Amino acid sequence: QVQLVESGGDSVQAGGSLQLSCAASRTSNLCMGWFRQAPGKEREGVATIRSDGTSMYAASVKGRFAISRDSAKDTLNLQMNSLRPEDSGMYYCAARRYILCTLSQTDFAIWGQGTQVTVSS
Repeated sequence: QVQLVESGGDSVQAGGSLQLSCAASRTSNLCMGWFRQAPGKEREGVATIRSDGTSMYAASVKGRFAISRDSAKDTLNLQMNSLRPEDSGMYYCAARRYILCTLSQTDFAIWGQGTQVTVSS
């Protein structure tokens, strides 16, 4: 079973930056992604990336966030710039046992515990 452990969450002011990391027991041939959930809201896809590096982003973060993966280290990263208060929430690393990626949380069966991001105005 693939295990995922997130880190890097913090409290920052609007306009600031954070980098989230996810350490995985393995990442080969898995679609990997970041999802977030704000209080009272459904979990939503932020960004996903295939083994070949092809990525997709939610419209709300495109141009501000960058997802990357290091297959040699089995890690997944999310660089978040120009943070806004609406980016606040619990951020989860997830994996899908298929090469193809989506932004739908229902397509992902493997989840980490999450790391909290709080952006203040």
